[in-house]
Amino acid sequence: MRIFKVCTVAHWSNAKANGVFSGVAVDLVDGFIHFSTAEQLAETLQKHFTGQSDLVLLSVDPEKIGTELKWEPSRGGALFPHLYADLPLAAIVAEHMLETDAQGVFILPEGLFQ
Repeated sequence: MRIFKVCTVAHWSNAKANGVFSGVAVDLVDGFIHFSTAEQLAETLQKHFTGQSDLVLLSVDPEKIGTELKWEPSRGGALFPHLYADLPLAAIVAEHMLETDAQGVFILPEGLFQ
């Protein structure tokens, strides 16, 4: 199983330069890094990222994170993964540039959930 983080190219470039991903503005305000599961990803993209460009989708192996990853209720009571620590870059197993179709709907990379 993988979990997913969406961020800007600038945030991702900064994380690679620093060797660790500390989150984006909303993560820093909330005190944890927000992730989505495969089932939650499309709604997360639609709700929080519609109209944005220069986005990167990070595929993360939760087994490489440690005990600071918590599953907590959020939208509609669904359990979302939240990381109460920096994300080690070694936990990121793939990165994908996100694109949209003509209607502005995000196109997820083929084979993403395998």
